[in-house]
Amino acid sequence: MLSLVDKEAMLQAQLGYVLEPALISEMAQLAKIRETTTDEIIVHVGDRLQLIPIVIEGSIKVSRENENGEELLLYYIEGGDTCAMSLQCCTKKIDSQIKATAMEPSLLLMISAEYMEIWMDQYKSWRTYIISNYHTRMMELMESIDAIAFMNLDQRLLKYLRDQAKLLGSLEILHTHQQVADDLHSSRVVISRLLKQLEIKGEISLHRNKIILKTI
Repeated sequence: MLSLVDKEAMLQAQLGYVLEPALISEMAQLAKIRETTTDEIIVHVGDRLQLIPIVIEGSIKVSRENENGEELLLYYIEGGDTCAMSLQCCTKKIDSQIKATAMEPSLLLMISAEYMEIWMDQYKSWRTYIISNYHTRMMELMESIDAIAFMNLDQRLLKYLRDQAKLLGSLEILHTHQQVADDLHSSRVVISRLLKQLEIKGEISLHRNKIILKTI
């Protein structure tokens, strides 16, 4: 179990450049720790959110899910980020509209939603942090829309693999073809065919439940 000193040190390392010491100290006292495993679902569609996550280590995939369980990737949050969609749901007191899944073992600080608005009034740095997160997520959503609207699926696939490699810090992507298909809202058969084409072109090499990029 992490001590108050440990939590404060982690927050300082991730957010000390934007949040003042008084706020970091308050967050460390109030935050709960959550450790996740790879592919663990943190938020389901329809959840009533009481706690807001701030990622300290690892990365989280945020996606939309329809009633048939089909997903569409929206964006990722990494160290120092929070989820703009979760903040919106808490502010409006509505059920979650997104699904959040851990991409890798991750460490989250969970902050009670009741403090969000208090800090918006009390700390200018918190307002800056939240607005910055909204802006970043909006730009990532626009990038996702552009990819769907203007890129062929093979181009989207290669971009997706490169984004995954950058996010996870490795050229080895431990995803099944079905997982990739789900993220790109396609079928496994189509994705497997496109992956084979990328392998023939020398962009990747395929292994059991693993895709290795040659370069980013």
